[in-house]
Amino acid sequence: MALEKFPLGKMLIERGVITNEHLDAALRRQKEKGGLLGAILIELGFVTEEKIFLPVLAGQMGVDFISLKDMDIPPVVIAKVPAKCAMYYKIIPYDLKDDVLHIATTEPLDVAFLDEIQLVLNTKLSAHLSSEKDIAEHIRKYYGVGAETIEQMMGTVQAAEEVDNESILQEIDSEASIGKFINQIIIEAYREHATDVHIEPFEDELKVRYRIDGLLKDAKVPSNLKIFKEAINSRIKILSNLNIAEKRIPQDGRFKVRVKEVDIDLRVSFIPAIYGESVVLRLLNTSRLFQLKDLGLGDKELAILEDLILKPHGVVFLTGPTGSGKTTTLYSCLARVNTEDKKIITIEDPVEYQLKGIIQLQVNPRVGLTFAQGLRSCLRHDPDIMMVGEVRDLETAQIAIQSALTGHLIFSTLHTNDAIGGIARLMDMGVEPYLITSTVECFIAQRLVRVLCPQCKKPAKVSADMVSELGSSASLVQTVYEPLGCEACHHTGYSGRIPIYEFLLMTDDIRALIMKEASSVIIRDKALANGMKTLWDVGLEKVKAGITSLSEVVRVVKDEGAEKNVTM
Repeated sequence: MALEKFPLGKMLIERGVITNEHLDAALRRQKEKGGLLGAILIELGFVTEEKIFLPVLAGQMGVDFISLKDMDIPPVVIAKVPAKCAMYYKIIPYDLKDDVLHIATTEPLDVAFLDEIQLVLNTKLSAHLSSEKDIAEHIRKYYGVGAETIEQMMGTVQAAEEVDNESILQEIDSEASIGKFINQIIIEAYREHATDVHIEPFEDELKVRYRIDGLLKDAKVPSNLKIFKEAINSRIKILSNLNIAEKRIPQDGRFKVRVKEVDIDLRVSFIPAIYGESVVLRLLNTSRLFQLKDLGLGDKELAILEDLILKPHGVVFLTGPTGSGKTTTLYSCLARVNTEDKKIITIEDPVEYQLKGIIQLQVNPRVGLTFAQGLRSCLRHDPDIMMVGEVRDLETAQIAIQSALTGHLIFSTLHTNDAIGGIARLMDMGVEPYLITSTVECFIAQRLVRVLCPQCKKPAKVSADMVSELGSSASLVQTVYEPLGCEACHHTGYSGRIPIYEFLLMTDDIRALIMKEASSVIIRDKALANGMKTLWDVGLEKVKAGITSLSEVVRVVKDEGAEKNVTM
């Protein structure tokens, strides 16, 4: 085919963006499936959207290309286009000169489209080409999540005030309005890979924040959102089967939504605060459950964990603070041993992920169903494996250990900072040393560290400050990578998290020291001599591999770092 028939392709080749082979492949795909040539080239990975738009496509269309990246748009310009209009037409205003409003759009040559917008806005327009992705991001940035929904509800409120009509005012609590806004918040959280949504009331605003990669980030929402605080809370309570009239005590519930063919369970918690109820929605995506090989373990640690979970009896404790990923690791272990010939029961507070083929109990202290009572009752159901969400007291610990002695495999968690601390925690509860040594197979400490964005991480030399953090480990690290920040990672420098682990296996040496009630320092020294890698050691391995940054490991592991021996 002659290139002259395909001016876009010809221009891309002339500018060195693609090759003749790339164009031929794209034309074949276009002939088979149809569609725009530019979209096909992007789909095949031959070009990026930016290269199509800047400047080739704009040149072909005879219009100006406008890059919205890093552009600071004045509020007076944004105010010229209502949120509902910007989102419906997928445009963003960026400048106002001589009574002409300059907008970015993906359809700068569609005369009917532009005439319609001019009629709606009642102003002269100058349309310029920009990428759909940049326009969508700037709409979220400047108008906020669900801005058009809030704008529509504000119109309903104003209409009600004008005619003093209570029935109109009640419409703002309808599924079509508040429900839509809540869906938009959840979809945005899912898109951002958030684990939690915080809806927090303050004196002069209602704040929405997402927890992304362990850190909270403010969500851009309309400034007048506070007006609809009670309606938002009521809608969430209805979805969660909670009492909408009760605002004085905490309430917990859950509901399910479907986002992009993925079922998301949302665990809901309300607590009363001085300016109203604070709400947290935890997003639980069962499709994110990991297999053991995906947990980020080294070959040696993976083999150890595989051996532990296939034992016929014993106790495996995971330790670490809240939010360190212990539950995810436990579920991964249960999924590995969940076969037809095994009876598995879990006792949790609360049940986070619902696993097919596993009996799951949720504790309810108000009716006497505690971890200890639930564990005692579950033993009568002939289980092979049990998972106890947390060992909090002596009674639960004793029943778990007795269960291991009678031939059951028990998984559970303890809130301690490291693996060695698990021993001290059990002994502080009153568990006898001989029971620990005869039943516990391993203590596993866990943390989550953020992963450097692969698109923008940059190599950096080990600075004097880094040497100070590394201490005796400095000689082992020559090159590190640091976060830079780009669009792909929302300018954080990180994308996703991985766990780091510390395994304390109960060897004969360690058991002997526990029987002597040796100090944690002596037990640690023996474990290190036996080859145990601390959280700090494993974190440094991730730093050396360019997976995470030194500052991130220091942030997560903190005081468990430079002073400890290194086994790398």
